[in-house]
Amino acid sequence: MKLRIKIFADGADLEEMVRAYRSGTVQGFTTNPTLMRKAGVSDYESFARKVLGEITDLPISFEVFSDDLDEMVRQARKIAEWGRNVYVKIPVTTTRGEFTGRVIKRLSEDGIKLNITAMLTLDQVRWVSEALSETTHAIVSVFAGRIADTGRDPVPLMRDALEILRGRALAELLWASPREVLNIVQADAIGCHIITVTNDLLKKVPILGTDLADMSLQTVKMFYDDARAAGFHL
Repeated sequence: MKLRIKIFADGADLEEMVRAYRSGTVQGFTTNPTLMRKAGVSDYESFARKVLGEITDLPISFEVFSDDLDEMVRQARKIAEWGRNVYVKIPVTTTRGEFTGRVIKRLSEDGIKLNITAMLTLDQVRWVSEALSETTHAIVSVFAGRIADTGRDPVPLMRDALEILRGRALAELLWASPREVLNIVQADAIGCHIITVTNDLLKKVPILGTDLADMSLQTVKMFYDDARAAGFHL
C-alpha cells in the first residue's frame, strides 16, 4: 500500500533506532523522557549525541524536561545546538496547566525547529498555531491515540486540526500515540503529515494491504505449527 504520510519511529532504544534508519522505512524519529527512562537511559545528552552520531540526515525530536518557562528556553537552546536535524519538543503546558506559548513564540521566532507535544484539544492547536513563526519549521503533535482511549473518534478532530494549521505552511501535523496499524491508514487518508510508530507497530507496516484470504491461511498454519511444536495430543 502506497502511503503519502511520513512515518517517524518512536522510541529510545539506540539499536532499534539505527536499525530503522538503515532500513529506509522511516522518515524521522521522536523520543521523550518516558521512553528514555524505560530504555534505561541515564545520561540524556550522551544518549542524544550517540543517536545523532548515527542519524545525521533525518529529523529527530528531543524534549525539554523543565517545568519552568525560562529554564525550558535554556534547555531548548542547548538541545538545538546538538544537530541541524534536531527538533526540540516543548510540552503544550506546564504541569500546572500554564500554556507554554511564550516559550514557543520566542524559540520559533529565533529559528529553532520545535515539536509541540502532549496536545489533545483543538484550542491547544489554535494557541500553538498563533504562537509559531511563519518562517520556522515546526511539528504539532496531537495525541490521537490518547483521544481514542477516552472513547472519542480522533479522526474528526485531526481533520479540524489540519484546517487550523493550513495557514502555517511550515507547520506539520503529527498523529501521535497510534494504537494500531489502521491508524496509519486513517491518518494518511485525511492528509496528516506525520505519524509516530513504535517498533512493534513498525514491524507490522509491511503487511499493509495484505490479501485477507492469504492472512487467514497464514493464521491457520501458525496455529497448526504451534500445536505441533508444543507436542499437544488428545
